[in-house]
Amino acid sequence: MKYCKICLQTDTRPGISFRKDGICSACDYRSKEFQEIDWLERQKQLKAIVDWAKETSKGGYDCVIGVSGGKDSTFQAFYAKEQLGLNVLLVNVAPDNLTDVGRQNLENLVQKGFDLVSFRPNPVVMKKLTRQSFLKYGNPVKPSEYPLFAVPYQTAMMYKAPLIIWGENVAITLGVTKLGISGDALNVLGHNTLEGIESKDYWLHDDLVLTDLLPYKFPEVHALRKNHKAIYLNYYAREWGWKNNTDFSVSKGLKGREDRPELTGRINPYNSVDGDIQIVNQMIKYYKLGFGFVTDEVCYYIREGVMSRNEAIDLVEKHDGKCGELFIEEFCKYIDITVDEFWSHMDKHVNKKLFYKNAFGKWIPKFKVGDDFEERED
Repeated sequence: MKYCKICLQTDTRPGISFRKDGICSACDYRSKEFQEIDWLERQKQLKAIVDWAKETSKGGYDCVIGVSGGKDSTFQAFYAKEQLGLNVLLVNVAPDNLTDVGRQNLENLVQKGFDLVSFRPNPVVMKKLTRQSFLKYGNPVKPSEYPLFAVPYQTAMMYKAPLIIWGENVAITLGVTKLGISGDALNVLGHNTLEGIESKDYWLHDDLVLTDLLPYKFPEVHALRKNHKAIYLNYYAREWGWKNNTDFSVSKGLKGREDRPELTGRINPYNSVDGDIQIVNQMIKYYKLGFGFVTDEVCYYIREGVMSRNEAIDLVEKHDGKCGELFIEEFCKYIDITVDEFWSHMDKHVNKKLFYKNAFGKWIPKFKVGDDFEERED
């Protein structure tokens, strides 16, 4: 496992690439952002897309934005409405076990003056898919991500809203280069989370049939391109940023978690607050790939110049991969397994090259954060 020489990105992230000098693709883009990108030209490109959307909608909704009410979607909604002058339709795909603070944040956003379509996938189906995804892939949030992507596109087609606005292209922010550096969000099927989404039998099992999976089906891209465009806002808006989006959204009333970082495995309390399964999933990711959500967070902060690499290492060592037992117990209850069964299945997904099990049955990292590590079997 190798670390980026600027941030703490590891080469274990699926789809990541590194330069020969050990700089990850996300940091490489960030350096070009200040030296090579013509932001005035990108604003002109964005204005042309916005003008097209207004002309095409002919008095209807100009754009659709998928929202949770969190820091990024709050920034997107206000930017589209106030900076771009678009008539916005918000679309929320509600997770199972929506948190109280998540519900408050969504209501706070709508009360600021937006129309909202709220969609709730069948919880019986979602529960079955979540269980299957955890047991088979060690990824309990994979099925819930499908409707988050698919439903806003479906809604745009239904309401004939020509433009769909997403927040970030992870090729830019995370360095997942297979998506490509562009503002075209119709490339979303290349996202690691959506692998297999076009397969009709990908989620079919037990008593599920295709009609149970309508919210999980992404529209045909060629059909979308006839009347719609989709963009990543961070490609066009230089203001987009981890810290800026948080500060802006807090100023608009965003509420955060009260849980401590050692329980949530995250240092920004304003991120992913609408559901708790993400906390469990980030712990799982840590054991599979050697990094969790705190690594993602500090990489954003390092690139934005608000945190040093040494400060980031300290935070990652303290909090990365942490998950309170209560969150694990809640998840196990949700998918009808015991905590012992959870850890038994976890053992199958832990990266044995990066972790070893101590005498107390706890998985311990072999690597030191920030230092390249030669993977080996013990």
